[in-house]
Amino acid sequence: MTTGFLSRYGGEIAELTVEHLWLTGAAMLFATGIAVPVGIWLTRSPRWAKPVIGAANVLQTIPSLAFFGFLLPLPWLGERAARVAIVALTAYALLPILRNTYAGIRGIDPAVLFVARALGLTSTQRLFKVELPLAASFILAGLRTATVTCVGIATIAAAVGAGGLGELIFRGVASVDNGLILAGAIPAAALALILDAALGLLELRFRIPVADTEP
Repeated sequence: MTTGFLSRYGGEIAELTVEHLWLTGAAMLFATGIAVPVGIWLTRSPRWAKPVIGAANVLQTIPSLAFFGFLLPLPWLGERAARVAIVALTAYALLPILRNTYAGIRGIDPAVLFVARALGLTSTQRLFKVELPLAASFILAGLRTATVTCVGIATIAAAVGAGGLGELIFRGVASVDNGLILAGAIPAAALALILDAALGLLELRFRIPVADTEP
């Protein structure tokens, strides 16, 4: 039965997995391009941190299916379902990246920044040579959380015709076919676990080791 099922749906699962990856990757690219620069700006203008992070938090609380529905009537977005899906996924990915970028840079020891200034580094040099390298593990942790969130929410994209593994899940629910539901759910879960593990390894690589203080 398993062999027959794979021979029937294997090609479709592979195609939908690629679509799922494309939606997630595009959303993560946009979210990172927005959230990291905004997070850096907030460390320079901390008075805006609470309202901006609060706004990103509000986006996170909107039910995903409702958010997709809100975006559909918009003129330019509604023309293509993939655009709706990518915008919605980008919005859901903003908070972890934004919050971790801000917290990672703000958490750097002020003495380190004082030394950097004493060495004559400009603000831009301090950012790229000191702050971002030291905050890299925090930022990657945010990317890791956002990626797993995107993979999960991307299954809802099928509800607006954007494709992805959610198509199999919705078809399985509509036809009360547990096999189809699992055919969409299992690859989506596996994809989330693989990406989480890969980003976890990358995060460990950038983590600053803690010095051993024991005698």
